[in-house]
Amino acid sequence: MSWTEEKVAKLKELWGKGSTASQIAEIIGGISRNAVIGKAHRLNLSAKIKTRTATSSKNFDNSTNEKNIQTVKRGRKSKFKSLIIDKDFEPENPKQLEELDENSCKWPIGHPDEKSFYFCGRSSLKDFSYCKLHLLFAYQPKGKKEEVADKDGVPEFIEKKIQSA
Repeated sequence: MSWTEEKVAKLKELWGKGSTASQIAEIIGGISRNAVIGKAHRLNLSAKIKTRTATSSKNFDNSTNEKNIQTVKRGRKSKFKSLIIDKDFEPENPKQLEELDENSCKWPIGHPDEKSFYFCGRSSLKDFSYCKLHLLFAYQPKGKKEEVADKDGVPEFIEKKIQSA
């Protein structure tokens, strides 16, 4: 396949109108999408992909954007802080796999091969599979990862929380 002057002119026209490479290849016929992209690159046609930041900054006031971002960050941190500060964990409610429902904590206790294996069974938090206590094990807030000091693999701040419960 060779690029004729007619095909190049059609490519430039369609590219300028914002057609996709697949659409251009289909319209011109006998060429692939990749051939269109390659030729557009060799012709130094402007890039059609716009970054999200470029499009979003035109539509929104920057000061409003920064406030929203800060609010989201504070919200995530405060959620974990509230879990750590909270001192009233409900008692464990051991359940077998068949007894679990969408509101049960699905944290496994023990090894599945053992007879004593069960799931925590406490009430899980909304949009999570775990209760407050096991959520602390499963998810760590950004920037707060701590080295495991205990031989059991329990971070110190969670160990303190368990003892105070």
